[in-house]
Amino acid sequence: MTTSETDRNPLPTLYIPHGGGPCFFMEWTMGPADTWHKMEAWLRELGASIYSGHGQKQHRKPDAIVVFSAHWENDVVTINSSAQPPLYFDYYNFPPHTYELTYPAPGHPELASTIENLLSDANIPCRQDAEHGFDHGVFIPFLLIYPEADIPIVQVSLTTSLDPAEHIALGQALAPLREQNVLLVGSGLSYHNMSALMNGPESSAGTESNAFDRWLSEVCEAAPQERNKSLGEWKSAPSAQLAHPREEHLIPLMVMAGAGGEDRGKTIFKDQVLGATVSAFQFG
Repeated sequence: MTTSETDRNPLPTLYIPHGGGPCFFMEWTMGPADTWHKMEAWLRELGASIYSGHGQKQHRKPDAIVVFSAHWENDVVTINSSAQPPLYFDYYNFPPHTYELTYPAPGHPELASTIENLLSDANIPCRQDAEHGFDHGVFIPFLLIYPEADIPIVQVSLTTSLDPAEHIALGQALAPLREQNVLLVGSGLSYHNMSALMNGPESSAGTESNAFDRWLSEVCEAAPQERNKSLGEWKSAPSAQLAHPREEHLIPLMVMAGAGGEDRGKTIFKDQVLGATVSAFQFG
């Protein structure tokens, strides 16, 4: 495939799991020691797989990345426009060395302004924030995906409404970035009932997560119009509110589905974590 052909392929959008705190960079003691090993290995391979294509569509390495993390909400969509974003160690009671991790990926103020323009054109209220840093929903997975930290990242907030339709529309407004070799990533966890997970083998996490995961996989792989309608009504899915007592870890998926446009989704990763099924999805 020639470079010009590669350039014409819009990058996919991705919804990825970011684990639990700094789980990939410590000895895990809140369950089996290998709890996060499969997810860690998959994230380490993800970066190269995006542009190698593995016999499918080929892309150039992304010129920039836009990330929606479950760990940043604001009253309106807020765009990190810092040129050198700091890190927020927004996890607690983990080993001291996990608060010394570094990920010096640059920001991209110009891209932040482009995002603001796209959202404004779509009548989505937004603002820039030149002081905000990367939370662990960004730097923890990207330490594995692109450890060189050589690709600029712009983090964009969710809104406190956590409204599915609003976030699907947010993704739709940013879909043109895919044509500009910008990778759009939603970072969360497809099952996020932490109290059930921490209850160990006696919990209901397995049954709940299996029912919800089957529904979620079918919906993400459905035709786009049906997909977006179903995601907008996610609370009626089997075990939905048991899987997500609060939906901030699911909402980044809505953004990625919206940005996926007319591309069908596919399940690209599935794992069992502390008894629960978690999945990752790609659109495009």
